[in-house]
Amino acid sequence: MEGNPVVNSSQLILGVRLRDDARFDNFHGDRNRAAMERLYSVCRQPAGLPVVAICGVPDTGKSHLLQAVCHHAERDGRVAVCISLAELEPFGPEALAGLDSREFICLDDLDRIAGLREWEEAVFHLYNRVQDQGGLLIVSLSGVPGELPFELADLVSRLSHGLIIQLGIYRDDDRLRILTARAEQRGLTMADDVAVYILRRAPRKLGELLAILDTLDENSLQAQRRLTIPFVKTVMGW
Repeated sequence: MEGNPVVNSSQLILGVRLRDDARFDNFHGDRNRAAMERLYSVCRQPAGLPVVAICGVPDTGKSHLLQAVCHHAERDGRVAVCISLAELEPFGPEALAGLDSREFICLDDLDRIAGLREWEEAVFHLYNRVQDQGGLLIVSLSGVPGELPFELADLVSRLSHGLIIQLGIYRDDDRLRILTARAEQRGLTMADDVAVYILRRAPRKLGELLAILDTLDENSLQAQRRLTIPFVKTVMGW
């Protein structure tokens, strides 16, 4: 396809749909509640803060929080964008050009470009443009900036001197609360014994746990059955 890659990437960005269930008010579980509240406070009053780094291993809610930032911004009439580096990579580092026109720029999985000099420099320049224009850059990383294999020391310095919000791995009580809250959002009645049964047999990853809920929801609607342990056994083959 011919044409400017910046234009193409902007079209891609504008087409990204935020998950409706990725908001601050449904970021459940106590483990990372304080981190969520800190980020929410920053979004309400950035106060000149140039960058926020949300750090945590996979499955701790980083993507959820980035999308929650955009939902909150849109509700307040601000312009925001949230996109994964995986979606930008095919367009090259030039795809970051123009993002600073938004008030909130959320980049998910920034550590994907660690060690890629051209990408690191592009992110560094984006940081500077965002700061000049009074916007807020929010990135997610699998660890704190200084522990990741970035080559550009200036980028590491900028990220390290922003606000770092660290997320912890969910405990079982958090996973149970998230599961039951998501079921309630869907209009599903899930008794405690059913939730515990699912939790004991489901994979540890929260994303896979919620995918099971998707399957149960679909089958429950088709069969017009409520969620019981026998029904879950039949659907999931446990």
